Amino acid sequence: MPSTDPLTLRIAIDRLTQADAHHYAIWVLNCPFPDGYVHCDRVWDETMMGLWESWQQFFSLRRLPAVPHVPSAYVPQFCLDELLDRVVPTPSTGAYTGRLMQGLGVSLWQWLFDGPLRQTLERSLGMAMGQDRPLHLQLEIRPPELINLPWEIIQPQPGRPALALGPQVLLSRTTSAVEALPRLELSPALRILLVLGQDEVGTDTPADQVLQLPQEAQVLKDLLELSSSRLNQGAQPALCQVQTLVEPDLKTLVHTLETGGFNVFFYAGHGVPGADGGLLFLREGTTLSGTELAQALVRGGLRLAVFNTCWGAQPDRQHGQVLPRSSLAEVLLHHGVPAVLAMRDSIADEEALAFIQVLAQGLAQRQSVAQAMALARQHLLAVYRFNHPAWTLPVLYQHPQFGGDLLRPPALAVTQLPGQAAPAGQAVVMRCLATPSRQWPLQGGLLRVGRLPDNDLVILEPWVSGQHAEIFGRHLLSSEPDQIAYFLRDFSRFGSYYFDGQTWQHVHRAEIALPLGTPIRFGSLEGQLMELTLEGSPRSSLLC
Repeated sequence: MPSTDPLTLRIAIDRLTQADAHHYAIWVLNCPFPDGYVHCDRVWDETMMGLWESWQQFFSLRRLPAVPHVPSAYVPQFCLDELLDRVVPTPSTGAYTGRLMQGLGVSLWQWLFDGPLRQTLERSLGMAMGQDRPLHLQLEIRPPELINLPWEIIQPQPGRPALALGPQVLLSRTTSAVEALPRLELSPALRILLVLGQDEVGTDTPADQVLQLPQEAQVLKDLLELSSSRLNQGAQPALCQVQTLVEPDLKTLVHTLETGGFNVFFYAGHGVPGADGGLLFLREGTTLSGTELAQALVRGGLRLAVFNTCWGAQPDRQHGQVLPRSSLAEVLLHHGVPAVLAMRDSIADEEALAFIQVLAQGLAQRQSVAQAMALARQHLLAVYRFNHPAWTLPVLYQHPQFGGDLLRPPALAVTQLPGQAAPAGQAVVMRCLATPSRQWPLQGGLLRVGRLPDNDLVILEPWVSGQHAEIFGRHLLSSEPDQIAYFLRDFSRFGSYYFDGQTWQHVHRAEIALPLGTPIRFGSLEGQLMELTLEGSPRSSLLC
């Protein structure tokens, strides 16, 4: 079976110190074959400046600095049309913005990959295709004035897909100025900490437009948890558990990050750029810098940080100059966070939700971060169209030593004797009655319940023990050969509760019979309402 680990081609771009500000050096830092370490010089000329300026006029919601920081030449409309005609031939039908999107993408490709660099890329792609493995293309963009460019749209020629859309090429940005990554064990489940900070509300904002953060947090939580449950059974999706913090204080956030055992951090809220990674506004009067957040993320062992903010991938500017290594994504990467996903510009809430949902689905399918990112980018392009900037906004930064995996491969199926398997469509599952689409099957006739991530059903509630209980099936001597009775074995601190049709009964460190259709709560009567039932069966009549 071929390996799924990507081959890596890492390319660096930096300004030439002994030449004008327009001159840059491009060279290969890491290559799959020895002869691929080549270098070349490039000039960012007036044609590229004019094309970039025109692109911003159509696709940038915020005015970005010129590239590089020299007076940009004005390119008349007829000159721009002539340039686009050379790069992207005029179609019989089609929008001007689509030609402009392709024009910059193809021009960036031609500027970056030319001569020996193109040969290195083509040979690396050939090696990856021959080994049935993706090529991981990492761009290390050192000049701060080039950070704002949408490198994710580069494409070899008109009609060809952009490299960032995958799946043969997994595109990300990176940096070499980092320490070695510590060894982190892969997780069995996707554990997400969702933090909603203070929203940006003006003094004249109508009351009906002010976000209700608790309701928004619940919507996002359901969206993330339901992403894995909608996958087909053949995908072997991982469990997705989400804990939310709404406008937390600093102590609560740091403690939760360092002790919660999460592998993904998601933040949505107001913030501003800054020299040390910007400021996140957690709540009124409470801010957290990117440098401070990085320490908590690294101490907590998180592998991926996702930011739904318009400035997460944007460096700070002071006195008209772009500060190097000042964007939130770069600061987190330099402090040891393995992967950071942030936005290059403002993104609409609807677009962000669509992106997050598909990203979570990809991660729950045990795809690497870059693979899930490419899948989510494809979705944005398909839904919001090629000539809309939505698909160009997400930017992925990855540590050069990070392979991209969050979850370990699924365990082998449990061996079953003939007759043990439930009939097709009649699998025994534990179902959440508040969200019936969330179901956990009894694999091999066993379901482990608790707070720790190695359980089959992970419940992040304070009254649930690390290893709380087991639900299992057992053949009884007096029963038919194909009939199985189910039991609950509790070994928790606070016990479990089941409804017998009249009242809630408490079981503590004991074993009881558990008929199908029995409602259950673990640890407290305030806990989530669960039900042991057959897949596809209606809600239990005991609580009707």
